[in-house]
Amino acid sequence: MILKNSEILLTEPRGFCAGVERAIEIVNRAVEIFDETIFVKHEVVHNKHVIEQLVKKGVVFVESLETVPDQSILIYSAHGVSKEISELAIKKRLKVFDATCPLVTKVHFEIHKFASQNIDVVLVGHSGHPEVEGTMGQYISEKGKIHLVETNDDIEKLKIENKNIAYVTQTTLSVDDTKSIVSCLKNKFPNIIGPRKDDICYATQNRQEAVKKILEFCDSLIVVGSQNSSNSQRLREIGVQYGIKSYLIDDINQINIDDLSGDKIIGITAGASAPEDTVASLVKFLLSKGARMSDKNLSFKSENITFSIPRELRTPNS
Repeated sequence: MILKNSEILLTEPRGFCAGVERAIEIVNRAVEIFDETIFVKHEVVHNKHVIEQLVKKGVVFVESLETVPDQSILIYSAHGVSKEISELAIKKRLKVFDATCPLVTKVHFEIHKFASQNIDVVLVGHSGHPEVEGTMGQYISEKGKIHLVETNDDIEKLKIENKNIAYVTQTTLSVDDTKSIVSCLKNKFPNIIGPRKDDICYATQNRQEAVKKILEFCDSLIVVGSQNSSNSQRLREIGVQYGIKSYLIDDINQINIDDLSGDKIIGITAGASAPEDTVASLVKFLLSKGARMSDKNLSFKSENITFSIPRELRTPNS
């Protein structure tokens, strides 16, 4: 057995958050209720296996609404969409179900408030991420502007003439990195205002803190999640920052077991869009290679948050 001296240490919490569970349930309920093709703008959540399962059910994922026939059913992904997309959906008379995570919607409301007051907004986030594109697309102002920054260097290059400035953040960022960037923003713009409550979602923060709690014991860290999952990438980065061998995988097919040989403790976590059955498969695989479960109990925080789905998609008892 290759891993005969290895122990498996699971983080808690890990895996699906309330926003992801809600988004997936919305798509599944739409498939069950409507006898027609269900279109989804972008991947509903960033996980390879979730998307594959929904495609098998006939769900069609699109990047452009031009490919969606008029009067069809369209679901917005958990990452949210821009005003331009929502207005086009109205023009095409699409029946829309909004699976945007409520915590992303909260950021959109903040954007609307600042834009209505012609306040310039600095969005801290990753360029090209669908949540960032949707959030920036929420900003409509006659005089104000929205600016995207990813690093402290970006802040140094910022030139904002408006005296009224605010900031918001992508919900799936690194908590530590974001604190540094926000601190830099406040140093450059002392009068900048921020959200009343941190924009980084509870699940992202909890999973990052749970990983930090186990890393002092680990020789390696495996994060279950897809490469395009922002919150999963942040978990892997934390392991790297702690000097731990860290891997981001969709499933056991992406593991090189020799890389783990000699590791006494293998930490395992999962991004907020990764199904628990992929974690279970990974654990089963490592056990078959000689590893055993650790008896350490390092549970960080329990989560009991739920978000309701649209009324039209609810079952009689929900």
